[in-house]
Amino acid sequence: MTISANSGDHPYPIRPVSAEEFDAFHAVDLHAFHGSPLSQEERQLAVSRMEFDRSLAAFDGATPVGTAGAYSFQLTVPGRQTLPAAGVTWVAVLPSHRRRGVLRSMMRRQLADVRERGEPLAVLWASESVIYSRYGYGRAMWHADFTLYRGEGTLATTAPAGDGLRLRITDPVAALPELAKVYEAVLPSRPGFIGRNETWWRGTVYDPPDRRPGTSPLHCLLAEDDSGPRGYALYSAVHRWDTETTLPDNALTVREMVSADAAASAALAADLLSRDLTTEFRVRGRPVDDPLLYQLADPRRARVRLKDALWVRIIDVPGALARRRYSAPADAVLEVRDDLLPSNAGRWRLTTAGLAGDGGGLEATCVPASDAPDVVLDVSGLGAVYLGGTPLGALAGAGLVIEVRSGAVRELSAALSWDLAPWCPVNF
Repeated sequence: MTISANSGDHPYPIRPVSAEEFDAFHAVDLHAFHGSPLSQEERQLAVSRMEFDRSLAAFDGATPVGTAGAYSFQLTVPGRQTLPAAGVTWVAVLPSHRRRGVLRSMMRRQLADVRERGEPLAVLWASESVIYSRYGYGRAMWHADFTLYRGEGTLATTAPAGDGLRLRITDPVAALPELAKVYEAVLPSRPGFIGRNETWWRGTVYDPPDRRPGTSPLHCLLAEDDSGPRGYALYSAVHRWDTETTLPDNALTVREMVSADAAASAALAADLLSRDLTTEFRVRGRPVDDPLLYQLADPRRARVRLKDALWVRIIDVPGALARRRYSAPADAVLEVRDDLLPSNAGRWRLTTAGLAGDGGGLEATCVPASDAPDVVLDVSGLGAVYLGGTPLGALAGAGLVIEVRSGAVRELSAALSWDLAPWCPVNF
């Protein structure tokens, strides 16, 4: 079953836009987010990413007053599996048309479209965290920001050192092939990773001068050996000097750091966190199990600050649950509530089977069930636990999961967990 998207179900007609309508589409985003007009180069990059057949706009006459879009992504889920996922983006409503049901209508229409495309998942970064749970999205991932000051980035003596590993500073654009090799090496193992094509890589290193006032150009530090690249960091710095004391006060920000192994991670961190003339080091958007937290001599100095990252919406409950892997045996009936996608609502038996041949965890089946439920939860809760980063037991402790059969929450929580925290370096 899908949500009806007939014009009678919403106050403003909704349809995809064409490439010729992009500027009017973008104007909604500009007003909603207090943005600035795009440069010609930025506009070209945005248009090159757009999938216009996946765009949606709500119209008041000939004027778009609400927008939404989606990218066709491949998302890594637990067990080295990759699933198609809709990357929801461009969600905005003109300030003049708030509280009129525009957003609700677009989100309902988009969910129906995603299901019709056969994508079992939709994912997004939430501009406002209070909005998306009402549409079935669950907070599936946390990211960590670190802030260290001069002298605090010393690594422990137990941090690994890579034989033959060397560091090289290079231009990010020139290094794109090396960056892609590292990223592709990590992609299968880290839940939450999204595959990047050439267009997305171009956006990753896009660094126009007018978008970085007072900040250096983007730099790239590569960790490599004779076999090729093993890690990289993209970073920039702010040149500051205390004119009264003549002391240097530079600040370095690591925008993205990906490593295929622990030694490469340690080598990159040791270099970046010890740069001369620098008093502040900011490492942003890291996984909550970042190796750096275990490699620092004094991890308390990282001053960890958590923030929500990717949100997950289960579009096809049995399809999504059967296509990831599990960490422990489970045989339980889940009663799922879903007011927007009725085909998800009901009872589903999740049963793990044998270990997958590739060693990537336990395979599972998920089929309709008529037995009494073992746990009851909303589809947003299922999305929150799907990538293995949110314990089902934590949601039960918050009163968001009802345990009917004693021990079922512990059983499912162990099965759904994963040994690498989800992480998504791609912001969209």
